[in-house]
Amino acid sequence: MNGIEKITARIQEDSQKEIDAILAEAKAKAAEITAQAQAEAKAAGDEVLAQGRKAAAEREDRMASTAQMECRKAVLAAKQEVIEEAFQLAHKKLLALPTDQYVDLLADLAVQASTTGKEKLIFSPSHRAQVGKAVVVAANKKLAEAVAPKLPGEVTSSKAGALLDKVVAGASAVLNGTAMLTLAEETRPMDGGFILSDGAVEVNCTFDTLIRLQRGALAGEVAKVLFE
Repeated sequence: MNGIEKITARIQEDSQKEIDAILAEAKAKAAEITAQAQAEAKAAGDEVLAQGRKAAAEREDRMASTAQMECRKAVLAAKQEVIEEAFQLAHKKLLALPTDQYVDLLADLAVQASTTGKEKLIFSPSHRAQVGKAVVVAANKKLAEAVAPKLPGEVTSSKAGALLDKVVAGASAVLNGTAMLTLAEETRPMDGGFILSDGAVEVNCTFDTLIRLQRGALAGEVAKVLFE
């Protein structure tokens, strides 16, 4: 090999070494970039997965909360429906009372509602015919007895004494200006009870109104009885 060939061979050898070094550095850089890209991709994937799991958990919590709320609303609605049925049943039982108990109940209501003892009692057409007069008589009797002096038992134990007691009660009622309730000619549509009328002033003693007014105070007690 002459001198030129040696020089050429040396140049080629040096060039190959430089090429190999560049390739090795490029491979190392590529591997580094690839590893970094893979790490970043894994981190991004893990973050997306974590966010997805968090969103799924939050959605599950919201759905569970909504389901619980709907369940509570359904239970409350069912309880309210049962309570309403209980009050409706109470209304029906009042209407189904035996006549003597029904008359006595309305007479007590009239006594409690009366302020002058001279009001008129307005009934439904059917109840006016069936019990109207009896209620007025019973209520006036109760009003008279409330203002009458109490006679000794030995006096009222006999028939004459009982008659005397009635006379005294009637006289006391007249003197006190009470026990003068009357049965109104007017009738109105109603489902049990009556309306106490004193001119422009009326007291609604119908069962619908009485039950509605007592519902707020009694609903809690009814719920305890029904659900505990």
